[in-house]
Formats: sequence, structure tokens, C-alpha cells
Amino acid sequence: MNSNNAFIMVVFLIITLFGIASSAYIIDETEQVIITRWGRIVGQPKKEPGLYFKVPFIDHVNTFPKNLLEWDGDPDQISTLDKTYIFVDAFARWRIVDPVLFFQTVNNFTSALGRLDDIIDPAVRNLITSNRLIETARNSDRKMDTFEIGISEHDQQQEHATQYQVITGREKITIMIREQAQPKLKEFGIELVDVKIKRINYVEEVRDSVYGRMIAERKQIAEKFRSEGKGEAQKILGEKERELKRISSEAYKTAQIIKGEADAKVTKIFADAYGVDPEFYSFIKSLELYPEALTEESSLILSTDSEFLKYMLGGTVSP
Repeated sequence: MNSNNAFIMVVFLIITLFGIASSAYIIDETEQVIITRWGRIVGQPKKEPGLYFKVPFIDHVNTFPKNLLEWDGDPDQISTLDKTYIFVDAFARWRIVDPVLFFQTVNNFTSALGRLDDIIDPAVRNLITSNRLIETARNSDRKMDTFEIGISEHDQQQEHATQYQVITGREKITIMIREQAQPKLKEFGIELVDVKIKRINYVEEVRDSVYGRMIAERKQIAEKFRSEGKGEAQKILGEKERELKRISSEAYKTAQIIKGEADAKVTKIFADAYGVDPEFYSFIKSLELYPEALTEESSLILSTDSEFLKYMLGGTVSP
């Protein structure tokens, strides 16, 4: 009898400990819990961290996160207000603020993400379609640090004023997307904290056209550079040729002046030297001429009073 009582007590103790363990649960700082019994919600949601108890084997603990959750949409092809087709990739951050309503409507994360797709994607499409491409790409109309060759500063300012004037801006568009989607998500116990545009890109057809236009513009600018370079090269070559001719002419002029002055000095020296005795000068010049004029093959018939042979016929020379 005593052994039976001890066995019963042990079994009772084990069942009690198992029941206590089955009824206890812990909530941490990032969780919130609702208790359901036979599929129905029992009591109020528990959002504070700590140790809690439930009816074992009957009550079920449904845990939902309190921290921010991620929604990442699929890139979608959208036409802007200025009829430009682009791919828009958006993402959002959301959280569960009413776990009871969330459990009663969407129940799980897969369904919740589906609801987010159904609500955020149309809001993104609606706002992108209602604005120009520049509005979705920029936050302000701050002048971009670009410079186009061949376009004057005035023309650039005019182009900036007409094409790059931002009225709404990307940041305001994302705020408007969130404001448009939030009321529809409130009925699911979801708060949409933020929506951002991750990436914007042209569709393939438009991208090829844009790249082609960019390549054509770059080629045009490159050709303009080449033509300007050729013009500058011809100008430099012309200036070089003109400078070379100027230097050559000045050098020739200087050389001729120096040569003339030298010839004048030589002539003056000879004149001064031979002017001392003209008869002796005539005698020396005649002697220099005889070897050239009188050779073995020369035959001359001259009179005895010839001026050419006067020194050979006994003419006198002044000492």
C-alpha cells in the first residue's frame, strides 16, 4: 500500500511538473503574444516581456514580432507622367501594432506580405504615373554639376529651368505613397512605417534609345573637339611658318648688312692701300694678269704701244 501511494505521488508530481512546464511561456522584448483557445482569442494581447502562464494543452500561444519587418517589392514597369517607361523597385518597413486584428484578418506573414503587395504596389504605380521622371529621380531642382560642350551658360540655364525643375521630389513622393497605403493597411493591424524607392531604371527599349542618343552626343562632341584641334593645329603651323620666314628674312637682312659693311671696309682698305702709289698698283695687277692671259698656247698680236705690255717693253714703274 505504501509503495502504491509513493508511485501515485511520483506520477502526480510528474504530471504537475509537466503541466506547469506546459502552461508557462516567456515573452522577450521583440515579441507580442495572443492566446487562443479552440481557435478563439482569450484575454488581451500581451506585449510586455516576462514569464506568463496559460491553460496547458488547451491554450495556444501565437507569437508576433514587435520590431520592424521588411517588405521588398518586385521591380515593376511603370510609365511616368512624361510617357517614359521605367522599372521601379521599392521597399518598405512595417510592423504589427494590433496583433488581435492582424490574427483575425491575415493570420500569418505570408498572407500579410500578399496584402502589402496588393496595397503598396498600386500606390507606387499611382504616384509614379502622376509625376514626371525627374520628380522620381531627384529631391530638389539643385543645379547638377554637369557641362555640355558647345552649349552656352545661358542655354544651360534655360535647359535646366525647363527640364530639371522639381516641384514634388522623390522624398515627397515616397511620403505620399505611405500616406496612400497606410489607411488600407490599418484594418489589418499593420502600421506602414516607411516606403522608399530602391532603384529606378529605364526599360530595355528606352535604355537602348537613351544609350544611343548619349553615344551620338558624345561622338558629336568628340568630332567638334577634333575639328577645333585641327583648326588650332593649322593655326599653330601657320604662325610657325610665318615666324620662320620672319626670322629667316631678318637673318638674311642682317647678314647682307654685315656683308655689305665688310665689303665696304675691304674696298676702303684696298683703296687706302693702293691709293698711296697708283702706278705700283697698276704694275701689280698687270703681273697678276699675265700668267692667266699668256700661256704656251696663247697667240697675241699687239702693237708696241699696247697698254697691256707696257711693263714688258721697258715701261717704268715708280719705286
